[in-house]
Amino acid sequence: MMPLTSYHPVFLALVATLFTWLVTALGASLVYFTKTVNRKLLDISLGFAAGIMIAASFWSLLAPAIELSNSMDNLTWFPASFGFLIGAFFLAGIDKIVPHLHMGQPLKEAEGPKTTWHKNRLLLLAVTIHNIPEGLAVGIAFGALALNMSADSLMAAIVLALGIGIQNFPEGIAVSFPLRGEGLSKNKSFFYGQLSAIVEPIAGVLGAFLITIFTPILPYALSFAAGAMMFVVIEDIIPECQREGNIDSAAIAAILGFIVMMILDVALG
Repeated sequence: MMPLTSYHPVFLALVATLFTWLVTALGASLVYFTKTVNRKLLDISLGFAAGIMIAASFWSLLAPAIELSNSMDNLTWFPASFGFLIGAFFLAGIDKIVPHLHMGQPLKEAEGPKTTWHKNRLLLLAVTIHNIPEGLAVGIAFGALALNMSADSLMAAIVLALGIGIQNFPEGIAVSFPLRGEGLSKNKSFFYGQLSAIVEPIAGVLGAFLITIFTPILPYALSFAAGAMMFVVIEDIIPECQREGNIDSAAIAAILGFIVMMILDVALG
């Protein structure tokens, strides 16, 4: 069997993001086994996901970006700061041009351009937007292997994909169950739940491909993905997991998620 380091980074990015998509589908598939999901448990799961994303943003993306900036003899802080800011603005821009509705909000609070689209479609778009930076982050991490295809770098990218996959499970639940609650069938709820993460392989392959061509932009790309992920955490996941009053439980879960991702990154990455 060929070692993983012998495969092209873009192919590895595709496999990794197909894995994260599959985990989302697994979470969404719970609609076939239960009618409802415990709201407190869901909020705890989303808090855990937020902690993982925060830790991954630093250890898997920002810290390597700063390290690369040192080796390139740039201003250490500039690529990480600039990329992080642009990543956040990128997501904020998408928020402005794509109509969407966050979970738990009434239709009148839909964001983006006014539209007559159905509530279910707007809910789906909100989570789809959310998944773009996650796919980009994994893709860029694997694309970085074009610069340094070592076992350590490969493991760091795998750890990031694993962390994103773990936090995708509750996201799949968070999409499919509200849709089921809106009256959609189990099949449709599952279909749209998994569909929300289909952008991850697309964004992942695109991110990896660009990095293999334009390797000098790697520190900017890593911090761009970090900024986009942090925007999602602050703008979407944290408000969502606190909406029903489970603030302390969700906060503790976020701390635990942070620790788990930190351990994965430091011990394995």
